[in-house]
Amino acid sequence: MASEKRWSTLILLLVVMASASLVMASSSCSSIFSFGDSLADTGNLYFSNQQPSHHCLFPPYGETYFHHPSGRCSDGRLIIDFIAEALGIQMVKPYLGIKNGVLKDMSVKEGVNFAVMGATALDISFFEERGVHSVTTNYSFGVQLNWFKELLPHICNSSKTCHEVLGKSLFLVGEIGGNDFNYPLHIRQSITKLKEYVPHVINAITLAINELIDLGARTLMVPGNFPLGCSAVHLTTYETTDKNQYDSFGCLKWLNEFSEFYNQKLQHEIHRLRVIHPHANIIYADYYNAALPLYRYPKKYGFTGLKVCCGIGSPYNYNASNMCGKPGVPACDDPSQYITWDGVHFTEAAYRLIANGLIKGPYSVPQLSNLCFMNVSYGYGYGHFNS
Repeated sequence: MASEKRWSTLILLLVVMASASLVMASSSCSSIFSFGDSLADTGNLYFSNQQPSHHCLFPPYGETYFHHPSGRCSDGRLIIDFIAEALGIQMVKPYLGIKNGVLKDMSVKEGVNFAVMGATALDISFFEERGVHSVTTNYSFGVQLNWFKELLPHICNSSKTCHEVLGKSLFLVGEIGGNDFNYPLHIRQSITKLKEYVPHVINAITLAINELIDLGARTLMVPGNFPLGCSAVHLTTYETTDKNQYDSFGCLKWLNEFSEFYNQKLQHEIHRLRVIHPHANIIYADYYNAALPLYRYPKKYGFTGLKVCCGIGSPYNYNASNMCGKPGVPACDDPSQYITWDGVHFTEAAYRLIANGLIKGPYSVPQLSNLCFMNVSYGYGYGHFNS
């Protein structure tokens, strides 16, 4: 009797594993729908009704790849661009460029990007109620999700076709939430206060994931936060002579510990969502550990260290009052030798390596390549860099 039970359990386990393999094997990603902030914005703030005063919209931004500002906060391409390239599709068009009729190609066949510079997971009212008045935009996750739902009738015309179309798409659910902590950090709110925001941020992300899955999304990649303690903006704001505040690589230990705290909470929630939505592939994108080796072993990847490429002042070449994009602020001769472009955002060279780690390396769980890239040849291995 016990033997029969063991065989029944084994057969059931094999059936479950086979079913899971079929779900993964049948998945493909022929388009991208992206939500997030400046780490993913490919032009939405540029095409918005706001005055084009953001520093990312001026030279030398875009100089490496586009050779002019492209609406991206980098010298070139972002993670989303490298993922699109790996899928063999065009760079994902910004929603506001389509909505405002600026872009000539109005097709949304290969996806749409809703990410906006400065965006937060939570609405601006949340921060104003808590004394944070420095939020620069109200294009929160909720606003971006509403844009997606407004566009949905142009993507598919029925619930059935929507599930078919969206089921073959990759949804990049962020990175979103980093600014929810960056804005309070700029005014030096305590870590205790920031930790109080964490469940609110994760809840906003959870609500969006649930809604996207209900609409037909099947493959969703949810990034964690980068190592905040290695970012020049925070290293400059919280610079101290207390050497115990820094790890052996020059990053602020307490800020990286906060990033890890947030990422652990997010992963726990993703695990819960996987149980609720067994038919969906919810991928955790480990931005933290994909970026950390670049800071710890910069020479291995051809980088110089923690200093910023485009900037001036402070030991990290960063000054919040005189940022990259302002007249007279210089850029380095070779951005590919730098991890950080402007003190907040990465260079194209760093974004490429991080994207490699997500696509072909160990930093997506479950493996992104198994879900989206089965029939695609992607030529960049993690730890290698092709210019």
